[in-house]
Amino acid sequence: MKRLLLLVLTPLFLVLATTLPAQAVSPHFISASGGLNANGSLTVNFKEAGLGTNQNITYVLSADATATYVCVNRGGANPSASNKTTVSGPVSATGTFSSGKNGNVVGSLTVQPPPTSLTCPGGQTLRLASVSYTNVTLTDTTNGITASIPGTFDSGCLLPNVRGAC
Repeated sequence: MKRLLLLVLTPLFLVLATTLPAQAVSPHFISASGGLNANGSLTVNFKEAGLGTNQNITYVLSADATATYVCVNRGGANPSASNKTTVSGPVSATGTFSSGKNGNVVGSLTVQPPPTSLTCPGGQTLRLASVSYTNVTLTDTTNGITASIPGTFDSGCLLPNVRGAC
């Protein structure tokens, strides 16, 4: 009886053992690179693999940023030093992406320059003159994986035609 049971159950166990889906999960970033946009924001594009199928993965992009804002009059100038301010601070953006059937996420996140409290007098418009980002990191908070994006991202002067802006 034991022999018959063994003959019947052995093939069943072999079938089950070979048909279970592979669950090997080893999260890792394939790539992560950043670039400045014309409006002074910073976008980081990335690809992470080894996540498992159809998993929701949360990411945080963070950086230290310094931005200079100016007030620009109708004549296209920054008329006084009091109408210019520099602000610094941490910036971040968060997003959740699905890993899909291949266990990969390809995505991008964008951070904005730190805000300012500068208010412009009547007839003048608040404009971003320059911005730079350092210590840029992208973190998969679901799996505790972080990628550092090397370098400083510096816009230079965003208002080259505005007298006194930069």
